[in-house]
Amino acid sequence: MPEIYLKVDSAYPEDQGAGKARLDPDTMLQLRLSPGDLVAIEGKRRTVAKVWRAMVNDWHQGKVRIDNFTRLNTGASIGDRVKIKTLDEEVEAKRVVLAPPEDLPKQLPINYGSVVNKLIDFPIVKNDSVPIQAGLPFMQPQLVAFKAVVVEPENAVIITKNTKIEFSEKPAAGFEGVKRISYEDIGGLKGELQRVRETIELPMRHPEIFRKLGIEPPKGVLLYGPPGTGKTLIAKAVASESGAHFISIAGPEVISKYYGESEQRLREVFEDARQHAPAIIFIDELDSIAPRREEVTGEVERRVVAQLLTMMDGLEERGQVVVIGATNRLDAIDPALRRPGRFDREIEIGVPSEDDR
Repeated sequence: MPEIYLKVDSAYPEDQGAGKARLDPDTMLQLRLSPGDLVAIEGKRRTVAKVWRAMVNDWHQGKVRIDNFTRLNTGASIGDRVKIKTLDEEVEAKRVVLAPPEDLPKQLPINYGSVVNKLIDFPIVKNDSVPIQAGLPFMQPQLVAFKAVVVEPENAVIITKNTKIEFSEKPAAGFEGVKRISYEDIGGLKGELQRVRETIELPMRHPEIFRKLGIEPPKGVLLYGPPGTGKTLIAKAVASESGAHFISIAGPEVISKYYGESEQRLREVFEDARQHAPAIIFIDELDSIAPRREEVTGEVERRVVAQLLTMMDGLEERGQVVVIGATNRLDAIDPALRRPGRFDREIEIGVPSEDDR
């Protein structure tokens, strides 16, 4: 059985939820595959996907493009290496039971008849997340992940028109399927995303690289740019793709009128993050809680800035906790926050180019 190791990359937008793996012609030749065949993809878990040909500019790069459902099923993230193997035989499933996720909204309409039709010829392995289209006709469909709790026979890999598909009433325990923001949800911003990933995701997922090289991973990243360019979205996507514990605070909600309470809230957030490390603390509207101290009249703001400075770079180790700040007014932030060791990286999230739009 031929096999090959390839690097994972994100799917093309039109492949979202289609169970496809895009390979280049060389790989297909090596594994003796033609489009439409099934392959096994092994990361931390094993799953199956349908082979399709990659676009020309992805040839000879040793990569496989799979969407976030397939990545979740293999337990691999973008940039990881996975093993691609051909299958001995394509066993069709006699019966499949799909369970909804625990966070499925009650009012989300799902037309089970059309869902079953769409699932014909869909690759599946037991315990996979299967994308199900939800939403009303003529509206933008939303993909919800259901979990394949029963697949008979056990070694089946594909749903055919003879497969009996059942939907379980009981949700799959500990399984979330609605709001996982992935890199595919972000349009454009390729370079910015790349920079954010290497400063945040790399140290989170491979801290050993930094220890071996003896360099300190960045402790804080400041995203700045005009409103609406995707700063918050990028932070959420990085958190869900890197599997980190994500805590988000909007700047103004920390400020309280009672003495010492604002600082206490900040301390609690950092404490929570330290207990759940690796974690990401995202502070939106950073300029509202850390303005320049010489320009502020209120005493509260000064104390909050001081508390933030000591939390970011105090005498205590804060472990694998990265702070991401977002602001559209870079010059309004206290300069003490912008020195190395606090927010060491500043990434401009600019207005997307014409192509990206």
